[in-house]
Amino acid sequence: MTPGESIAARAGALCAIPSPVGSERALCDHLESWARTRAEAVRRIGNSLVVDLDGGLLGPARERPLLLLCGHLDTIPVPEPDRGRAPRREGGRLVATGSSDMKGGLAVALELAERLPAWERFCDLGLVLYAQEEGPFAENELAEVLRRVPELGRAALALCLEPTDNRLQLGCVGSIHATLTFRGRQAHSARPWQGENAVHRAGGLLAELAARSPREALSGGLVFREAWSVTRIEGGLARNVIPDRCTLNLNFRFAPDRSLEAAAGEARALAARFGAEVELVDLSPACPARPDLPLLRRLVDRTGVEVESKQAWTDVARLAEAGIAAANFGPGATSQAHQAGEWVELAALEAGYRHLEAFLSSR
Repeated sequence: MTPGESIAARAGALCAIPSPVGSERALCDHLESWARTRAEAVRRIGNSLVVDLDGGLLGPARERPLLLLCGHLDTIPVPEPDRGRAPRREGGRLVATGSSDMKGGLAVALELAERLPAWERFCDLGLVLYAQEEGPFAENELAEVLRRVPELGRAALALCLEPTDNRLQLGCVGSIHATLTFRGRQAHSARPWQGENAVHRAGGLLAELAARSPREALSGGLVFREAWSVTRIEGGLARNVIPDRCTLNLNFRFAPDRSLEAAAGEARALAARFGAEVELVDLSPACPARPDLPLLRRLVDRTGVEVESKQAWTDVARLAEAGIAAANFGPGATSQAHQAGEWVELAALEAGYRHLEAFLSSR
């Protein structure tokens, strides 16, 4: 079987094991069985795995550089139109929840582990396969994996197999979710002057955010764009009652030139300016771009892939906080992440494999 066909079949099999965030056990069990027949050592933490393919990760440190291929096992909850539907091929694509984000990338990593042996690589290789990335920052199991497996700090580079359209995407924006609450006073809607409409009080903030242009910032010579978005809003008791409370979720995607603390301060200041109470509920740091890293230059030189910024949050930020240089590189389509009818191009899976094979090969 050709690598392309094998990867496509493997990706379909991974997608056939549902793993919405918080329900990764079955997929982790499947991958643990696979890993224990092929790796020097395997360590399981919760529903996450650290797979030492060559002995250079969980064994004694060695002279060869250690590289990590990292991927999350979970997907978003299956969208309503896709529930009960098996993975399928349509027009050169694999269609299934998680196919691009990011089981296609996982399939590429597993194929490399089987087809490219240690003696044909310039490095030792490890896999970090972890749960609950699609949920809150604090619940992501990669944090516990990094705490329980300090040997991961030996890695010279970690590649997160997030969907990047087979481009090398450096750094990432940070993310803050904040709950803003506007208070008013209840009244009959026929006599609104007797109350204070909390939904109307939120209008000034909504109008400002709708009119704002994204701020652009440079990191490593690459452009990142900051975005403020209200993603949920709720208010009102009944159709004929002036609402005394309006809550909204504000998501601030901030550039790597801001610290998490500075971004949090800006979110608090914005809420205060419009008279809202604020609670910061999910805070994820940004990660600067590092195009100067020698191993990233090797990847670009050997593959010719394009280099751009990561206009999303990924675990490169968490890895960087742990002292591990990291970048994003995967075969999935960025346009398909978190979509109903999600798909990945089968040709992109094979291309991703060929790129990583060229990068890792000692020839």
